[in-house]
Amino acid sequence: MRFTVLTLSAFLTATTAMAQTPGAPTPAPAPAQPPAAAPGAENPVVARVDGEPLHLSDVQAALNQLPPDMRGAPLPMLFPLILDQLIAQKALVTAARSQGLDQEPAVQAAIRRAGEEQLQQALLRREIAPALTDEALRKRYEKEVAGKAGEDEVHAMHILLGSEAEARAALAEARKPGADFAALAKRLSTGPSAKQGGDLGFFKKADMVPEFAEAAFDLKAGEISKEPVKTPFGWHVIKVVERRTAPAPSFEESEESLRQAAFEEAVNAAVEKYQGAAKVERFNMDGSPRPAAPATPSLLDGATPPPAQPRR
Repeated sequence: MRFTVLTLSAFLTATTAMAQTPGAPTPAPAPAQPPAAAPGAENPVVARVDGEPLHLSDVQAALNQLPPDMRGAPLPMLFPLILDQLIAQKALVTAARSQGLDQEPAVQAAIRRAGEEQLQQALLRREIAPALTDEALRKRYEKEVAGKAGEDEVHAMHILLGSEAEARAALAEARKPGADFAALAKRLSTGPSAKQGGDLGFFKKADMVPEFAEAAFDLKAGEISKEPVKTPFGWHVIKVVERRTAPAPSFEESEESLRQAAFEEAVNAAVEKYQGAAKVERFNMDGSPRPAAPATPSLLDGATPPPAQPRR
C-alpha cells in the first residue's frame, strides 16, 4: 500500500474525526511518543533501505513535525504510516545519490543553503528563547502595559444611507427635539446595525475607517454629527452616546503583541551582535574593493515568533 504525504495527512485527519464522533470514546490528548524501544536499545534501527538504516529517532523527528491536531491519533496507527513515508523518502534519496545527483553543483549549492539556513535558525532560536519565556513576557507587560491608561473609546450609533440627500434628510429628523435616534436608525438605516437601532457599542479609533473614526471622536457625549459623513460604505449620521478611557488590556490580551515585539527585538539584537563581531569585507560587482558600510540584513520579513508553549 502506497502512502503519500497527502494520503497520510488525510488519513490522520479522518482518524481524528472518527475519534471525536458522538458516542465514540475520545482518548485524552497527549504528546505523541514512538513505540517503546526494546530493552537495551536506546535508538534501534526500525527499517533499512538499500542498507541505509532508519532509526526510531527518525520516526520521532517526523512525528514531531506533524500538525498538533494529528499527533493525537492512536500511536499504533501513526508508527507504521510514518515509517512508510520515511522509507519512501530514503529510497528517493538513495536513488538520487546512486545517480550522482548529489554531486551536481546546483544540488550541492541548494544543500549548502539549506544547511546554512538551519544553522541560522538554530542560533536565533537559542538567542531569542530567553526573551519569549512566560516570565520574560510578564515582566515586559508590567513595564510597558500594566498600569498605563488605555485608549480612548466612544460608544456611538449611526444611520447609514446610500446618498447624501437621504443622509441630510435623516440628519434633519434626528436633530428635531425629542427625536428617537434608535427608532430612526431602525426605520431608515441600510447598515447591518439597523436592527440594533444603529448601535455600534464602544470602539477605538483604529477599529473604524478613518473618516468615520475622525467624525465620531470629534463629538461629545450626546452630540450628533453636524454634517453627514461619507465613507466607502455610504453616508452616515453619527450620534455619540458615551465616551470613556478603556482599561489597560490584560496580559492575556497583550500576550501575542508582546511576543511579536520581543521576538523582533531579540532577533535584531542577535543579528547586530553577530554581524558586529564578524570581519566583513565588501566588494563591487566587478570584484574590486568596496568601502565598508553599516548594513543590517532583515531576517524578519514574514517571520513570526515560535508558538507559545502551553502553560501547566
